[in-house]
Amino acid sequence: MSSKRTLKQILDSEYVEGSDEEADGISNAETAADVDDNEEEVDRSFCIDCKDMKTEIICKDCEEHFCVVCFDMIHRSGRRKKHEYVKVSLQPEELPANEQEQQALQNSNNVVSEQNPLAGDGAEPGVTQGVNSLDLKMLAMLAKHARFIPMRLAPEERHLLRLLEAALNVSEYTDRVDIISYKSKAKRIVEQLKEMCSVLCGLVIASNLRTGQKLLEMKNFSDNAAWFQDVFEIGRRYKIMNPEKMRDTYGKLCYMIMDSRLPQIEEHMEFHLFKPLSTVHSFLSSKPEDRGQALKIFEDKLILYATSQISPVGKSRPEINRLIKQKEAAIEKLASKYSSRYFSKDDIRQVLYSIGDYNAYINMNRRPIMRMLERLEAFNNPTIATQYPIGIQYGRGGARLTHDHARQMHYVQQSLTLWSVIQREMIHLWYIADQDLYNPNEYRLASTGQGLNRIKACPMLYREMHNILSECRSKCDAWVGSSVVHLGDDAVPNALFFLDKYTQVPNILIPFDQALMKINELVDNDPKLLEYIEGEYGSTDGLKLTILQDAFAHMFDGSGADNFYMSGSCIDGRLTSAWNHTNMISKKKYYKIFLMTGFIGFNGQDGF
Repeated sequence: MSSKRTLKQILDSEYVEGSDEEADGISNAETAADVDDNEEEVDRSFCIDCKDMKTEIICKDCEEHFCVVCFDMIHRSGRRKKHEYVKVSLQPEELPANEQEQQALQNSNNVVSEQNPLAGDGAEPGVTQGVNSLDLKMLAMLAKHARFIPMRLAPEERHLLRLLEAALNVSEYTDRVDIISYKSKAKRIVEQLKEMCSVLCGLVIASNLRTGQKLLEMKNFSDNAAWFQDVFEIGRRYKIMNPEKMRDTYGKLCYMIMDSRLPQIEEHMEFHLFKPLSTVHSFLSSKPEDRGQALKIFEDKLILYATSQISPVGKSRPEINRLIKQKEAAIEKLASKYSSRYFSKDDIRQVLYSIGDYNAYINMNRRPIMRMLERLEAFNNPTIATQYPIGIQYGRGGARLTHDHARQMHYVQQSLTLWSVIQREMIHLWYIADQDLYNPNEYRLASTGQGLNRIKACPMLYREMHNILSECRSKCDAWVGSSVVHLGDDAVPNALFFLDKYTQVPNILIPFDQALMKINELVDNDPKLLEYIEGEYGSTDGLKLTILQDAFAHMFDGSGADNFYMSGSCIDGRLTSAWNHTNMISKKKYYKIFLMTGFIGFNGQDGF
């Protein structure tokens, strides 16, 4: 970081500086699906294979241009391994956009809320100020993100969600299907899917007789295929924006849809349960008669105000009220401007609320990581490095790695940066994993050391993870540790397991972040506690540094796995050792302080 803030400011502040060490050059890679395959002219500034990363290597033998990831994958074996190549150095103007611009979209309240478009009586939002280059970039970024931002559930959809959750709660699908049995698996799947459909129909009849009668008029489940697909799509869409919900039932939902797409099952059932996710872009483009008029909302600067997150930190109550009124005025103006015979005002509001949910979700999950990155910089100070070293050694304190202080600094910084980028792209990763998980390809049931699990390849997710990893590596002088990504193997059997792992990152870091921020408030209200902390740790800063030292050392020490091969410094091993550290938190000397700051657990519930 280039920040000149003092140690006390870093430890006490709830703010995150605009330019964080996490990324001075993040490229927001698009998927290959977003690129027009019929494009006649080939842009040689982008990789010929993935078409979304900048050209970094030109192969002389293939006479093609690649990014580093695609070149390594294609030329790792066979005759191509001997191909000659030339590395292309990116010019400054070709470098990816600065992370500050990425953050501007998700942190738009910091960018646009200070510029009051409603200044002056009767002034209209978006009129008093022109659209600058940063606004244009933010609007273009928002238009691209809209392709995978899920639509917020409407009231009638929430009713169907409750029915789905009730049916999943009583279902024993995985207990009946994912077992070793002599009975035909296809028969078991069909039997359980029909039972699930019957339960759903029964719940509909019990809750709404008129709707239930319409379902009963259709004698076969296949006649109601569209309704069942809608119900299961609602469940998937809800889970994306609420990962802490449906913890016990979402796996059943995923496996039901996965099985229904198997050719032999679909042939017998005469329908499947999969429906593409309803996103902001797909919703606004669902009416061909509209001719893309609704999509022009992404060209209006006012959308930045209407979808911004209003943070109360550092603001007075009148200022917060002013920002709320400003946001509400922007929403209403956009709803009036872009409503039509095809999209009502409520439809436009729902779109804006959905984008606002997305911004709030990303902000909430990334801010703790960015603050931890800022706190890590304090350990660059030689005095602090001497008093609170974060170096680790194999065998000490459960560590499986050996790093001196400087190397561990790089390792922790890289790990937090990787988590931050993953959280930034988390909704996009959900969208990609959705396609990998529900494609009609076969899976295999195998014992992974954690019971029987479905192992299924995740090619699209694997490619996107390598794009993210390449992005993180480009910001580091040298990569510390392994860059192996486990997907579709014993460690991470399928895309569902991958999503479950990385949705836990905020659950791990938010309690640490909150505890560190509440310590000052705690000692201000209790002089006796301050006396205890000063006697035990020297000062409140000493307590914070002790907590951070322990976290940065043992949250990233390669521990926690059941065997040697699954532990260490691989991409997933970093998260495994972090979870292991949280399991040991009750044995720490500072655990009582954690409890006094309101800590109740790392999963939002009592316990761990």
